[in-house]
Amino acid sequence: MKLLILSFYYQPDLSAGSFRTTALVKALLERLPADAHIELITTLPNRYSSFSSEAPELEEHARLTIRRIALPAHKSGMVDQAKAFLTYAKHVRSITRNQRYDLIYATSSRLMTAALGAFIARSHKTPLYLDIRDIFVDTIKDILPKKMIWLIKPMLSLLERITITSAKKINLVSAGFLPYFKERYPDQKYSLFTNGIDDEFLEVQTEQNNSGQNAILNVVYAGNIGEGQGLHNIIPQLAKQFTGRLNFQIIGDGGRLPILKEAIASAGCTNVELLSPVKRDALIHVYQSADVLFLHLNDYDAFRKVLPSKVFEYAAMGKPIWAGIAGYSASFVFEHIENAAVFPPCDVTAAVKSFESLNISTAPRAGFIERFARVNIMRDMSKDIISLIEAH
Repeated sequence: MKLLILSFYYQPDLSAGSFRTTALVKALLERLPADAHIELITTLPNRYSSFSSEAPELEEHARLTIRRIALPAHKSGMVDQAKAFLTYAKHVRSITRNQRYDLIYATSSRLMTAALGAFIARSHKTPLYLDIRDIFVDTIKDILPKKMIWLIKPMLSLLERITITSAKKINLVSAGFLPYFKERYPDQKYSLFTNGIDDEFLEVQTEQNNSGQNAILNVVYAGNIGEGQGLHNIIPQLAKQFTGRLNFQIIGDGGRLPILKEAIASAGCTNVELLSPVKRDALIHVYQSADVLFLHLNDYDAFRKVLPSKVFEYAAMGKPIWAGIAGYSASFVFEHIENAAVFPPCDVTAAVKSFESLNISTAPRAGFIERFARVNIMRDMSKDIISLIEAH
């Protein structure tokens, strides 16, 4: 039995796709028969131009082969990302050309890795299991110029249709995606295995304490700084409102970092610190030193369907969560996470008001952790994937 896994990111890269695929591979190896083999094709660490981590291009293990493709240097722009993906796709097609697989699994946030998986599955006449982490066709209408959308959306919609209908089964990481896909592809089979809490966060001992007596509180955001997060639309104004009360630490990189820097400077903020991405062990220490963890998505309709992976690691830390989110993610936080203040994206007035509802203290969220431990979710997902092979 041989499985092909396509994931543009994998450990030690820093991204939701990397963490998810790493956990899934571990779960599959625990469940697959002894003679099974996984071939994983990914890229050398490239998530952020400001963060690099060494990793071999080829790793051979008893039941796992990892091939990492070297990409041309790139930033977060669409042209650079397209060039990087085309390099990845070219190598994937070359590596897989004369191989035989029992199943192809592809995880994708921007559709293209899923489309690549569909192309290979069709050419090899192999069952395909897709893990969809975003609705790319739905997202571009909010973030690209209207003239460009008019040109490319019909083509991308066709590509989405070919990709989705090529799969034997689709997993959606957010239940908020389900109405979109069921309306367009009602005959497809769907599962809902979300993101979850990784072992590194489960191992952190969260102790109840009250840090509210600190004169100036420390608010931390860690993650991508792109159009999707819209930090440039909220942080400068928010920081200005809380001068003398809050310090903001923004840790990460992305395509909107220059705009965020400019907006902070224009607002005259003196209480915002911008830091480069860090490895997860260092990030956990940063979380532990925070008084409040901050999350924000831009005010776009497409983002009302998503469930950010950041929600899970934030919640595991037991810290107060301050989140500018709407739609399904807001409902999820309301239902599952205690001591979280939610406000409409980009609404500074509502953000200020919601902050006052937070209890500035650290308290374990035992029920949430038990329900959303990544290892449990990936164990069930691996079973779902293997059942597709057995049924074929």
